This record gives sequence, structure tokens and C-alpha cells, in this order.
Amino acid sequence: MAPTFHLYGQGNIIMTEINDTPLIRVMIVDDHQVIRQGFAMFLKAFPDLEFVGEAANGQEAIDLCGKMRPDVILMDMKMPLIDGVTAIRSIRQEHPEINIIALTSFTDDKQLVQAALEAGAIGYLFKDISINDLAMSIRTAHSGTPVLSVEATRMLIQSKTRRTATDFNLSVRELEVLELVVQGLNNTQIAERLTISRSTIKFHVSSILGKLGATSRTEAASIAHQYKLVT
Repeated sequence: MAPTFHLYGQGNIIMTEINDTPLIRVMIVDDHQVIRQGFAMFLKAFPDLEFVGEAANGQEAIDLCGKMRPDVILMDMKMPLIDGVTAIRSIRQEHPEINIIALTSFTDDKQLVQAALEAGAIGYLFKDISINDLAMSIRTAHSGTPVLSVEATRMLIQSKTRRTATDFNLSVRELEVLELVVQGLNNTQIAERLTISRSTIKFHVSSILGKLGATSRTEAASIAHQYKLVT
């Protein structure tokens, strides 16, 4: 089968011999060199994905986009000089044809998810994603379809939902336990403070996390402060 030519963007022509499927040009943006190298190696495992460049911060990413003309960018969120959200907004304004996936290790920042999507990111994923899932996400983003991790989707829904303290339906005892969790006490210390068994405290903490929609004690404490659930 003869190779096929495909037209990208402003006259950027790519030739491929892989089932007449155009290569997806991917750029990596992260302030850690080891992570950039790791993702570059990962891309080599997939014949339809092509690593075309890397940047160590948002400013470099903005400067390189016109030259590299990637189809998809994997963008870290917390970087020096210019952060990921600012870089996403700038790149999308100048190059709306580029799809950007926010890829971060910050798994408990609802505001960051919302900010990245509002800036123009087509996806929000966490760095613990498997390589096969990441490859599929890149292909999905390239097609113009949003890609969100389950956790990012949950956080986005929570950030869009207005709740009051009474909506959490915490019992008096659970509020007492939550206040001690906020103070940083562990289960043993809470049990001693309230003079009840550790197994009972463990049950209360599990119930509190479920009612708050939190995945950790730290996130529960953050929600408690946000909604003024404790004094």
C-alpha cells in the first residue's frame, strides 16, 4: 500500500505508512526532566504517536508551539515562570487546533481541575495513569473528544455543586470526630480523647469520608474548613 500524505494545520505535511493513519504529534511540558524523558520513551511504544518536542515550563511551551505544531500537548500544571493553566489559555488562543491534556500529580485540587478546563484543556488526567490508557486518551483528545479521569470528573461535579453544612448529614458524634481529624489527631488519639474504641472511631471516620465525598483525611479537613463544619 502506498504511503498517504495528510495535511495538518498550516501546511505541515506528515507522511505515514501505518495503515494510512496520520501520526499524532505530541509535545511534553513538565518541569522535571526525568518525567519528560519517561513520557518520550513511552510514546515510542505506539507507532501512531510521535514525540515532537518538550518544554520545561509554560513559557517554553508557548514559544515552541508555532515551531513544533503538535496535535496534542501533555501539560503539567505546577511549573516555574508560567504555570500550566496560563500556558493552556495562551496556547489555545494562538493555536486553537492544538488539543491540550492537563497531566498532573495533584489529585485533590478541585479548583485546578476547573481552572484547567476553563482555560481550554480538553482533558485532565493524573500521572499514575497506565501507558495504554494514556495512549488512548491522546487519541481521544486528538479526535476532539474530552478526556477526564474518574477522579477529576468527581471533583469537577463537587466543585459545581453548591452544598450547605446540613447537606452532609453528619451526626453529632461524627462532627466531634471530624473536629479532631481537622486538628490532626489519629484514630488512637481520637479514641482516647472521646473515650471510645478505635474500631468505633475507624467506623466514624469511614462514614465521614463517605458523606463528605472525600478520599482522604486531608481532603475531609479541607471540606470541613470550606463549609465551616467545625469550629
